[in-house]
This record gives sequence, structure tokens and C-alpha cells, in this order.
Amino acid sequence: MSANILTIEAAKAANIGVSEDGSGTQAVHDVVVAMRANRRSGTANTKTRGEVAWSGKKPFRQKGTGNARQGGNASPLHRGGGVVFGPRPRDYSKNVNQKTKKRAFSTAISDRINSEDVLVVDEFKVDEIKTKTFVSKLNDIAGTLNCLVISNNFTANTYLSARNVGESQLVTDLDVNTEQILGFDKIIITEDAMPTLSKRTTV
Repeated sequence: MSANILTIEAAKAANIGVSEDGSGTQAVHDVVVAMRANRRSGTANTKTRGEVAWSGKKPFRQKGTGNARQGGNASPLHRGGGVVFGPRPRDYSKNVNQKTKKRAFSTAISDRINSEDVLVVDEFKVDEIKTKTFVSKLNDIAGTLNCLVISNNFTANTYLSARNVGESQLVTDLDVNTEQILGFDKIIITEDAMPTLSKRTTV
């Protein structure tokens, strides 16, 4: 299967927005940070002294022991007591507007095109469910298994053949995001995915 490196000229001819001045890096940063923050569950939780399951009984009498007075057994100073300033459930999510997302996506693709990491093929499919065939196809096209393959759609056999190759990922042209564009050594794009990518990179 022949593959061509997507050049800046070819990208412009396909109406894929390409930035040559390096602008948009702040948008990329904001979007990637937001995506990673939105994946955080924020469920870490510790109990305060008022929430631990203790009776509240004084551990020893107020006077005469020589120890500092203690008003209850749920104190953070005691084993099994409450936690001081521990983590509480919180929402880590960040909002990024659509214009910034589009700018970041366009900038990310531009950077990969400028680095000659984007390859274009006519189609990408595996006729039989065979991981070995999928691996061989990636090596023939990109010379590495660390690939992001973008297409309009994939056959069921192609998905099944790729599921055991953790270094690679198959994603449709509508679902691919900025973080994925930046996360692989090589990007393989099929011809049928180009029109959608053109719409998504036009700022």
C-alpha cells in the first residue's frame, strides 16, 4: 500500500487549515489541559474529625495525668482519627470554547504536517481478523506501530485486528481530537477523511 507524506502544499490544496507561523500554541495548551482535567474523577475523600466513626468519648480524664487535655477520641492526633485538610470531592473540569478547540486542532495538525509526520493513503482496512496483518500494514506504511489512523470509517475486521496493538489507535475523522493528534509518532489519514478534516481545521 503506497503512502504519501502530506506536505504543506498538499494540505492547502485539500483546504486543510495550516499555520506556518507557530501561532495557536496557547490554544493547544488550554485544550489539552482541559481534556486531561475533565478525565479526573475528583472523588478522593477523607473524613474530618466530625465524620469518623468514633464515640467522641474523652480518651482520659481532664486533669491529673500530666498529658495535654483531650476533648475526644476523633482528634487528628489519634490513630484512626480525622484528617486535617485532606482531599475532598471536587470538580476538576475546565471549559474551553468551540473557537479555541478548533484553533487548537488546526494548530496541532499543522505542527505534525510541518514535521512530515502525516501520511496519506487511499484506504486502510484489514480483510481478515489477524493482528499480524494489521501490524505488517502499519510497518509498511509508517515504519512504526506507534500510529494514529484516521479514516471516515473502519470495517469490523480492521477494528478487531487492531484491538491487541496498544501502541496504535483507530479513530474516525469526526472523533479525533487535539491530544490524539499530538500523541503518536506517525499519523495515517485516508483520502475519505480529508474533507471532514478540512471542515474541522478551517478557523
